[in-house]
Amino acid sequence: MDEQLKSELRRQGVVATSLQELYNWGRRSSLWPLNFGLACCAIEMIAATMARYDLARFGAEVFRPSPRQADLMIVAGTVTKKMAPQVVRLYNQMPEPKYVISMGACAISGGPFKQGYNVLKGIDRYIPVDVYIPGCPPRPEALIDAFLMLQKKIDEQYLTGPNRPRHLNADLPSEFVVPEFSAHDLVPTQNSEVWKAPLVNISIAGKNESGRN
Repeated sequence: MDEQLKSELRRQGVVATSLQELYNWGRRSSLWPLNFGLACCAIEMIAATMARYDLARFGAEVFRPSPRQADLMIVAGTVTKKMAPQVVRLYNQMPEPKYVISMGACAISGGPFKQGYNVLKGIDRYIPVDVYIPGCPPRPEALIDAFLMLQKKIDEQYLTGPNRPRHLNADLPSEFVVPEFSAHDLVPTQNSEVWKAPLVNISIAGKNESGRN
């Protein structure tokens, strides 16, 4: 239906919608985050739920202590290699559709501890991430902005067709491999279904006139 016609009908007290819009509206308006934190970013996540910012305004009022009752994982803080298997295990226990927000530089790439032997260089090496929040730590406003971005992403999802989300595609996995400890590192070091090492293109644009770097 034409948007102008829908707007005119709404002014007359008639709301026209589709099953897809209704379905996505219900999901985006009732995100239930998993109640856990890993490091200092969790303090900012807690602050976002308090009276000053009131994350409940956006439908995320209920933080659930059980992964089986949550559909949003906020990875807030440093993910050590000792903790990574537990994060993936919690993600696997969450029902579909489920989403992940990677909060802070540590959860995205390891942050200031990137070169540490015990820190994972990004949780997206094992589970799919929907929204990234840079910062060390990001403020509560940044988490609210991430919620709005996630809600917009849910609003634009199709129920059918090739562009439908992962949870509506039976060929895509719902659970991912839980890494195990070995003598020197986690095995596997990353989930090939989720993360692949970026390709680096060496360009001649950085060379000077003599052809030297």
